Amino acid sequence: MKLGIAGKHALVCGASKGLGRGCAEALAAEGVNVTLVARTEAPLLRTADEIRASYGVTVTTVACDITTPEGRAAALAACPSPDILVNNAGGPPAGDFRDWSREDWIRALDANMLTPIELIKATVDGMMERGFGRIVNITSSAVKAPIAELGLSNGARSGLTGFVAGLARKTVAHNVTINNILPGMFDTDRLASLMKSRANQQGLSVDEARARIAHGIPAQRFGRPEEFGALCAFLCSAYAGYITGQNLLIDGGNYPGVF
Repeated sequence: MKLGIAGKHALVCGASKGLGRGCAEALAAEGVNVTLVARTEAPLLRTADEIRASYGVTVTTVACDITTPEGRAAALAACPSPDILVNNAGGPPAGDFRDWSREDWIRALDANMLTPIELIKATVDGMMERGFGRIVNITSSAVKAPIAELGLSNGARSGLTGFVAGLARKTVAHNVTINNILPGMFDTDRLASLMKSRANQQGLSVDEARARIAHGIPAQRFGRPEEFGALCAFLCSAYAGYITGQNLLIDGGNYPGVF
């Protein structure tokens, strides 16, 4: 299925690996030119080279910390008028809320709530003027089913979700949609970090912890970044203009609720 977005320009954050890279690859496969943002230059350049070779699109890279004003300025200088924005930043560390300081909370809010809002603020008016825009925020299944040790993430990402719920109803008349994708457990570096933490807590090897948790997912496995990317690409497509303000779970059936 051709998604009708060939030739568009996308700004993809956290794009050197994991879910961000999955989104960048899926968009590039549809002919979208991509600006890839990540903190570490070497893996970012490798990813860019591989996407160029595979899909023949224009790929620009910006090595920066997107959670800082300087990083956002650099990303927007490289891609000042994106048609597509994929917001993505690594989640804050796990832990006990009793140990978190005000500074820990501010860092979590900066990364997982305020940075996406700032990037939306910088790009959404231009999208509305041009009559096309797709904004996808990568959040977490914890927005629907909070994970106790991820309280920093639960709080910050839920704040972003509430903000998007209001704004998305104001932009859709201009063919600009804003949606959130809520990943469950995907086979990424973030999952590896969480598995190490769980293994230490439970006195297991990392492989044992992985197997135990995967067995508890109805799909009996962890998700693949390319599966996530495919969902992102559809939400960014010409055919998704009637989908906005939604929180789409992709978690292998792990969330047990009806709504």
